[in-house]
Amino acid sequence: MPSGIIVIDKPADWTSMDVCAKLRGILRERRIGHGGTLDPLATGVLPVFVGSATKAVEFAEKGDKAYIAGLRLGVTTNTQDVTGEILDSRPVTAGRDALEAVLPRFTGPIAQIPPMYSAIKRDGKKLYELARAGKEVRRDPRPVTIHTLEILEQRGQAEYLLHVRCSKGTYVRTLCHDIGQALGCGGCMSSLRRTMAAGFTLEQAVTLEQVQAQGEALLLPVDCFFGGYPAYTLPSPRQEQLCRNGNPVAARGLAAGTYRVYGRDGAFLALSRWTDGRLVPIKNFFQQGG
Repeated sequence: MPSGIIVIDKPADWTSMDVCAKLRGILRERRIGHGGTLDPLATGVLPVFVGSATKAVEFAEKGDKAYIAGLRLGVTTNTQDVTGEILDSRPVTAGRDALEAVLPRFTGPIAQIPPMYSAIKRDGKKLYELARAGKEVRRDPRPVTIHTLEILEQRGQAEYLLHVRCSKGTYVRTLCHDIGQALGCGGCMSSLRRTMAAGFTLEQAVTLEQVQAQGEALLLPVDCFFGGYPAYTLPSPRQEQLCRNGNPVAARGLAAGTYRVYGRDGAFLALSRWTDGRLVPIKNFFQQGG
C-alpha cells in the first residue's frame, strides 16, 4: 500500500479535494488528505498525505504558510477576490508610498473577520452556503499573525504583488480587502500562489502530470515532515514491541522534547515526547501488524 507525502503544485481552477480525488485514482489509495485548503483560484504548494501518512495531517495544518498574492486596488467584491461580484469600484489615488505606509498596520498579531465566502460553519451550515443564499451573519474577529508583508512588484497604478508569510487561519483575500479599505479605495485579491506550507516549498512540488507519469516514486517518507526533531533508535526488541503496542518506552539520558522514534531496522515508528525518563507516543506511524 502506498504511504508518504507528495507535494503538489496545485493548478488553478482545481479545489484541494479535486486534487485528492485525482491522486486516489492515480495511486489507488483511498486514504488521502491534504495539509491546508487552497481556493480554486490559488496555485502552488499543497502537501498531500497518502496512506498511513495521513496521521500527520493534523500537524501540517498548524504551521505557517507563505504566499505571493496579487492585490488589486479600486475594486471591492463579495468574495474579496476577483472571482466575485463587484460591489464597488473607485479611482485609485494611493500610490506605492501610501501602500508601504499602511502595511505595518497589518503586520504582527492582528484580528481578521472571516469572509462570508468561507468554509467556516455557523449552525451546521458553511458560511459560503449562507452567502450564496443571500444571507450575511455576524462573524467574530479571529486572531492571526502576519510575520512578513512586503511589496514584491508594482504592476501599473492599481496592481501589486505582495509576499505574505502568515499563521494558520489567515485569509489572504481578507488581508487584501482590508488593505484596500485602509487606503480608502477598496481592494481585492487578484491572484494567489502558495510558496510554502507545512515546511514544504515550491522547489519540492510536482505537477499532477508528473504524478500520473511516475506515481509512487514521487512519495516522500512521512518522517521527512518531522525532520526538525532529533531521531532516537530503540535499542532492544522489547522496547520496539512496547512502542508498536502504543506504550511508553524507557529511555535514559535524553533532553526533554520531541523525538522521531525508529525501530532497529530503520522503520519510522512514532513521534514521541521524552519526559520523566520515558518516550511517550504523540502519534504512531508504524504499519499495523508490522
